[in-house]
Formats: sequence, C-alpha cells, structure tokens
Amino acid sequence: MLDQIADVGRDTKRGGYSRHGYDKPELELRHWFVEQAVKRGLNVETDQNGNLWAWWGERGDNALVTGSHLDSVPGGGAFDGPLGVTSSLQAVDLLQAKGFKPARPFAITVFAEEEGGRFGVACLGSRLLTGAISPEKALALKDPDGITLAEAMKAAGYDPDLVGRDERALRRIGQFVELHVEQGRGLTVPVGVASSILAHGRWRFTFSGEGNHAGATLIEDRRDPMLPASQLVLAARKAARGGGRATVGRLVPNPGGTNVVASTVDVWLDARDSDDARTRAMVAEISEAAHQAAEEEGCEVTITEESYGDTVHFDSALRDDIAGALGDVPALPTGAGHDAGILAAHVPTAMLFVRNPTGVSHAPEEFAEQADVDRGVKALAATIEHLGS
Repeated sequence: MLDQIADVGRDTKRGGYSRHGYDKPELELRHWFVEQAVKRGLNVETDQNGNLWAWWGERGDNALVTGSHLDSVPGGGAFDGPLGVTSSLQAVDLLQAKGFKPARPFAITVFAEEEGGRFGVACLGSRLLTGAISPEKALALKDPDGITLAEAMKAAGYDPDLVGRDERALRRIGQFVELHVEQGRGLTVPVGVASSILAHGRWRFTFSGEGNHAGATLIEDRRDPMLPASQLVLAARKAARGGGRATVGRLVPNPGGTNVVASTVDVWLDARDSDDARTRAMVAEISEAAHQAAEEEGCEVTITEESYGDTVHFDSALRDDIAGALGDVPALPTGAGHDAGILAAHVPTAMLFVRNPTGVSHAPEEFAEQADVDRGVKALAATIEHLGS
C-alpha cells in the first residue's frame, strides 16, 4: 500500500522523502488518508491539535487506538511513519473481510509533525494533545523560513487558537498500539514488541563571534564561532560512550558565505541514553566543552533545550499480553522516539516493530521486506482483534 504514496514528497536533492508538518506533501498525504479511511467506512475527524482520527463505528471513551504519522525527516525513508498508517488501514481490511466488528470504540490516528522536521520539536501533535508542550511555546516555533506553527496551521485551514491539552481525546484513548519499522538491527525475526525508549532530547547551541572578511582578517584577529562549533561535534562523539548516542546532524552558519567569517553558528545536538541521569550527564559534558571552546576563541555560546523526554517503559501488562497473543514474539528497547512514547505517560501504550534487515532509518536506504510488512499487518490485525473483542 505504500506504493500509493510513493511519489508524494520525493526529495530530488537529498534522496528519499521530505514531508513536513503542514507543507504541501504532508497535506496531500492527509487528504489521501482521509480518502482511504472513508473508503473503508470510517468516520474521520481532526482534533484541535491537527491530529487525524478515523473511527470504525461509534466514537467513544476507552477506545482501542492505533496509527502513527505521515511526515518525515528531511530526506527520510519510505517506511518511518507511513508504514504504521498503511498497516492500520490494511489491518482493518483483513478484519472487515472476516466479518469482525470491534466490541469497543476503535480508531486509527495520524499524528501531526512527529519528526519535528519543520518546527524542530518531535512528536508535536501528541505533545500538544497531552499537554507536554504549552500552546504558547508550540505556536511560536518557526521553520527555517521563519514561518511559525500558528501561521502554518492557519494557512492549512486549522485554528491555532484551539491547540493545547485535549482532555476529550485523552479520555477516549483506552489503549494505544503503534506499529513501526524497527530503526536498528535489534530485531532478527519479522515482528517484535517494544519494551522501552531511551531518554532523549534536542539542544540548540548558538555560538556568537565576529563576522568578518575571510581574506582581510588575520587568523589571530578572529573570533570565529565555527571553531567552537566544530569542537562541539568532536565533544559529542567523545561523550557518547557506554551505549550513549550524541549526534550533530544540523549546523547553520550565519551569514553562510564561502569568503565570510561567520558571525554566529547554530548547532543542534541530539542526545540519548538509557536513563535521565546518564543523558543529562552526557549533555552537561558536551555543554562544558562548548563553553570552554567558545571562551578560547573569544566567542560566546547560549544553549537552549528544545525538547526532552525521559526514559519510557511501555505498559508491561499490555506488552506481554500482545506478545503472548502473537506467539511470544521478542521484546526489545529502541533508541528512537515515537508518539507512543509521549502517550505512554497517560494511557496504556504498546508498540509493534517490523524487522529492518539493514538497520538503516532516517535515510533513503530504510527498508523492510514485503513479507515482513505483510507479517506486520497480520500481527496488527490480530492485536486489534484480541484487544478489541
């Protein structure tokens, strides 16, 4: 079913797909999802935070909810996010074909801006729904072109004045199960379940120096913020040990000219480890190195925490129930964040993983065998039938 959206949001520069919250490709995918849901007799609504809900039967509390997201990282793969959405639709197909009707309310949801590829905060739709981010902070977020989330929502036909914690939506979710392609090489069988998510967050380091002429400014006269920025990249690698992960995937100099000493450099750090204390300690070590490097170059650095999530342990009873119903499939932790991880603090939540033979994700080479995808659909259908009866 992924082939139906294979041409939407292709990135000819990076490869893969670039589909970001409320941009043209993501809005096209939203429209596609609504069409697919209606074709299956589902009733679609959009909540106050821009998340889509497709209900099978009557809406109500204590619902069994599944789904994922349709947006991507810049130049992302075909499976991260959309696989969970298409698998949900195909699971409904299998269940409807055998005459199954859920005995409790059931919905497929599509969360908005899960990757944070446009506005910088991951899981934005689920964070707003649960109150994990304030409306004021969220609406003021800007994309690289300076467009705020409020402006983007309004342009897409949504009312930004309504965003914020959604008590009605939270009350309706009795259990949430998200299917996702596994984003490492931890799964050696077609399907597994998640046990936990590493503590992780994003930090922006802004190094400020003195912009100047690349040819006319002697090296000893420079206050070049690119030097401490580069030291941050090295410090991140050094600090990531014993299972920790620290990554600099984005660095933006201003003004960005080849023959210009930058005046400022923004560097974004993604840091993850097994628990809060280890993650915070790793970021503190990197931050200290950044301050020292900035001082040595006569620069300044400010550090902003853009998002953070503590270690998530999925509901053990729900996890074990699903694993048992699927034939005792394995449970494994993940280093990747998900909307399921945000919801886990509020409702019983579980995840299904589909094997990724290469372990590559957030890149065009992300892959899952069709046979494993089919197994994932069948596993999700079996889970819905088991929990929804």
